[in-house]
Amino acid sequence: MALLIEIGHDGWYSAEELAAELQSLDPEADIRPISAPGDLSEITMLAVSTLRSDIASQLPNLQLVQKLGAGVETIVSHPSIAPNVRVARLKPQEPAREIAQYCLAYVLRGTRNMDYHEKAQARAIWDPVPPRRPHEVTVGVLGLGHIGGLTAKLMRDIGFKTLGWSRSQEDLDGITCLSGDAGLTEILTASDYLCAILPSTAETRELLNADRLALMKEGSTLINAGRGDLINEPALISALYQRRPGHAVLDVMCKEPLPTESPLWKHPCVTLTPHVSGWHLGDALGDVVENLHRLTEGRDLLHEVDRQRGY
Repeated sequence: MALLIEIGHDGWYSAEELAAELQSLDPEADIRPISAPGDLSEITMLAVSTLRSDIASQLPNLQLVQKLGAGVETIVSHPSIAPNVRVARLKPQEPAREIAQYCLAYVLRGTRNMDYHEKAQARAIWDPVPPRRPHEVTVGVLGLGHIGGLTAKLMRDIGFKTLGWSRSQEDLDGITCLSGDAGLTEILTASDYLCAILPSTAETRELLNADRLALMKEGSTLINAGRGDLINEPALISALYQRRPGHAVLDVMCKEPLPTESPLWKHPCVTLTPHVSGWHLGDALGDVVENLHRLTEGRDLLHEVDRQRGY
């Protein structure tokens, strides 16, 4: 029973680095980077960030694909993964906190007028503008799962009026929890800042289309730290010119890396970051090793995904 590491993209851990960290957690485990896979028939577990190749189809005894993160939309239906192969994701605390902090940073950037003051500095203009008080600002969070729930609680604790929306009704202390179509309309129309932290599923893809973007408060800010396909990008570009929303902060895009010809790069009302809102795995690395043990021993896996539902 061996674990094979293939990150699947550049700009993060290398397979060798991650294999070494996992090996330090269990020196006795058989953990291999893709650069030194050994006998592929011995591989029962594959750990990936992005499954960009047909490596899974080359592993005749593969039983589990472990996503090194939360989103599994590109894995659950991947043609190289046999129907009997299980899929698990991670629910780490450290990147969840990082994503919540990322959203908070851009909310504070707006409420503290930081863009305005930077532009005033460039023109040598002394122009004191009062910041907005948190209780005067409504922050909406789309998605109240592991990451979205943490984000909503952080906004609440800062003192913002916090709304949260999810497919099924939630109950979080100090947060107005909404659900369904009526709830979605309410959070879109009420939010000064809207933080999108939803997985990619059949129900969420292009959830923010032209009609729904038109419902957003004029001059509001949309922050997407969930999945790129939540937003119809051409509709967003048009909506920005109508100032609904007035600004978009995008850490995730429909296609990554974002093509150089995309108009999002130079749009004056768009801030782009290269999928960096949640970076470190922290203690979740222990869950990868634990799932290797559980797979070997025939026990229930941590954070197993329903491949039919997609999460």
